[in-house]
Amino acid sequence: MKNPTLYYRIALVGYFGLLFLVLLWETVILPSTTLPIAPILAAKLIPLLFVVRGLLYARPYTCAWAAFLSMLYFIHGVLAVFSTGLEQLLAALEILFSQMLFLGCTFYIRFNDEPTNSDPV
Repeated sequence: MKNPTLYYRIALVGYFGLLFLVLLWETVILPSTTLPIAPILAAKLIPLLFVVRGLLYARPYTCAWAAFLSMLYFIHGVLAVFSTGLEQLLAALEILFSQMLFLGCTFYIRFNDEPTNSDPV
């Protein structure tokens, strides 16, 4: 199915799902008891905030970087899924959202007809 709009929407759902999941995970659901919350939020949220503008404007170059970035959250989710209890469920959601972002961005770039900055004129 060559519908870049569908893949773009999947990428946005994955992005905002990941953004809100990380925010809620570290502040409301399972806040850290040993480390301060602010540095954890900075380390997890700031990379996601770098790509928000380009994703909202559907820029293919930014979508490529968002796909690369989603792999960091995928790795974190895979490592955290081996824990127990509620953290295991949150990690599974992190894996799901990061894969939605990765696949949505990848297929959006693949089927998008607009030239990128690196394409020859």
